[in-house]
Amino acid sequence: MPQKSKHITPVRNWSDRLLLVFKGMAMGMANKIPGVSGGIVALAAGFYEELIYSFSRLDGKALKILFKQGFLPFYAHINGRFLLLLFSGVGLSFFSVSLLLDFLLDHYPRHVMGSFFGMILTSVFYIWRDLPKYSSKEYLGSVLGLLFGLTLLWVNPGTENDHWLFVIFCGMVSITGMTLPGLSGSLLILILGNYNLLLVDCVNGIFFMLKDVLTGNGWGLEDPERKRLLGVFIYFTLGSTMGLILFSKLLEQLIKHYKSITISTLVGFILGSLGAVWPWTAKTIEQHDKLLMLLNSPNNQFYFPDLFRIDTLIVCFFILLGSYIVIQLERYGKQQKT
Repeated sequence: MPQKSKHITPVRNWSDRLLLVFKGMAMGMANKIPGVSGGIVALAAGFYEELIYSFSRLDGKALKILFKQGFLPFYAHINGRFLLLLFSGVGLSFFSVSLLLDFLLDHYPRHVMGSFFGMILTSVFYIWRDLPKYSSKEYLGSVLGLLFGLTLLWVNPGTENDHWLFVIFCGMVSITGMTLPGLSGSLLILILGNYNLLLVDCVNGIFFMLKDVLTGNGWGLEDPERKRLLGVFIYFTLGSTMGLILFSKLLEQLIKHYKSITISTLVGFILGSLGAVWPWTAKTIEQHDKLLMLLNSPNNQFYFPDLFRIDTLIVCFFILLGSYIVIQLERYGKQQKT
């Protein structure tokens, strides 16, 4: 049996299990929004290092354990209970909460983005506060991360491409949203031009395919479009798995040997990418709005709102609500450690 690692947090009772599932749902929901990273949920909720550690265990040694010793030693080696509970939440989110999120983004985009803005901004404070040190190297890392995050605002999206090699590449890129806090995998897919194909059409196609199977109507693969989406989903999953193994190994070493500089760079990058969840943009303004232009990038226009409007105050309330949720999660995490 593998040795106990300091990265593994004991799952003592059903409340711990349910909390992990809910954290997974939050990760899945965040991963689907361009500009929001599921990794920041892991970092803010205090299980980022365990996530990277568990991902890094999915290697050749794990396969040897599986074939020579059986499933249970393999399950223990990869921290299987943690991954199973977490990704159960991610899966539930993609086929349930994500549908609700799509509705809310269509009808209340400012409120949703406001809550995420508050959550991310507050999370950055806690991440920065918990850094063991902040010297000139850490400040330099934060500045470089900030500049890199800001450059994403000036990248023009590409065009849709369902070639299997490109879909595998998109899968490898998408997983960065789970492994790198602040670097949104869905935003990168949007830039590559495959957001609608992979995170809307494909997810919805697989959902209705599974629904038909469960109701006894079969896979319906005689439909060329459904068959195409299934193939895209398989290649996308393959690419995500490959990227997961590669990135987690690299990040495990960076966190192990250069934790302060790695986390401080991520803090800067998260701050630089906050523009992706700024509630007042060209995508959310209405004709009667009176807004002051802040920034005009190739992807979007950013505005500063009229602070004396009722709808602005409502969005500000959701920013505070998002911040409050992170504060309560932080307090709960402290209680669990004591």
